[in-house]
Amino acid sequence: MKIIACARPAGLIGSALLLLAGTTSASAAPVAGLAPDMRPVGAPTITVPSAPNADALHGIVKPTPESIEKFMRDQGNWYTPFTVPGMSGPYDIRGWHANRPAAGKR
Repeated sequence: MKIIACARPAGLIGSALLLLAGTTSASAAPVAGLAPDMRPVGAPTITVPSAPNADALHGIVKPTPESIEKFMRDQGNWYTPFTVPGMSGPYDIRGWHANRPAAGKR
């Protein structure tokens, strides 16, 4: 019975803390400024799209499938994890790490 008697006040205190914490955090930090639908005046912009470099097709057998060529063209200047080396070992299906020495032998 002592545990149940202690649980009730603890639950009330926890509820009060959650209620107070929720009201202060919602008003403390603004989200996206005053005009979230507009870019800031000095924000950088992309004026010329970049073409995919030769590394993007590393490890893909020629002739390159049309779907992959279209995918790379549509990427534009967006970051894509497909153009940089990823995991090594059995997961390196495109051979990015084949010519690199092992981590302990560098």
